[in-house]
Amino acid sequence: MNEPDFAAVVDAHYANLYRFALSLSRNEADACDLVQQTFAIYLKKWRQLRDPAKVKTWLFTTLRREFMGDQRKEQRFLADAAENVPAVELSVEASQAEALDTEAVMRALALLPLEYREPLTLFYLRDSTYVEISEILEIPTGTVMSRLSRGKQRLRAFLTDGQTP
Repeated sequence: MNEPDFAAVVDAHYANLYRFALSLSRNEADACDLVQQTFAIYLKKWRQLRDPAKVKTWLFTTLRREFMGDQRKEQRFLADAAENVPAVELSVEASQAEALDTEAVMRALALLPLEYREPLTLFYLRDSTYVEISEILEIPTGTVMSRLSRGKQRLRAFLTDGQTP
């Protein structure tokens, strides 16, 4: 396999990887670290990639694995891993409602459990297919579809009724 153009890989995938990392970590600095770590791993292990056409999936899977590994380490050292997420204020004037719809959805998405947040982010914000999501999350395609459905239900309930996602 020929050595890839690393700059081209970074240019093509950095923004989407960063947004995915931010949706997982909910912290800009941690998201930057995750993306940098992902590309560092790619620099070391690019030869293991059997199909160069699947570099996107490989990068997203690697980023997710790094995030999950970091989470496991953090849980070992912190007795209380619960995060304090501020409540979302959804009451706005009619003129502001349209401008804040996206912000409200993104805040609600951030409150969802990871098992629903990941597939929703990959599908709706990263334009990944069911098969790509299945490969990235290492779960069956049917599970991807059910998590998307349940995640959308939870988002809808939160945004319309104020129920906890």
